[in-house]
Amino acid sequence: MTFVVTENCINCKYTDCVEVCPVDCFYEGPNFLVIHPDECIDCALCEPECPAEAIFSEDDLPPGQEKFIEINAELAEEWPNITEMKGAMDDAAEWDGKEGKADLLQR
Repeated sequence: MTFVVTENCINCKYTDCVEVCPVDCFYEGPNFLVIHPDECIDCALCEPECPAEAIFSEDDLPPGQEKFIEINAELAEEWPNITEMKGAMDDAAEWDGKEGKADLLQR
């Protein structure tokens, strides 16, 4: 089992989760973060830290978010590792909680 960053992170990209990760398994893209499934140790520290509530255990994904298992695995191989907290995207609060953001994911 691993933790997965889901759709609500898109256009928010809060990095509070990065700050608490003991194994630095987060990777950063233009408007989204992902967790590398082979590096995640399932410690669950990141899940409660996410202001957008976009991180879930692979076994507890909300309906419709299953595709993000593959998206996290794929993009973690392409994007650079992030190990320190940064500011969220400028309009993160406006995007937080909006549905249907999957098509906005910038690869």
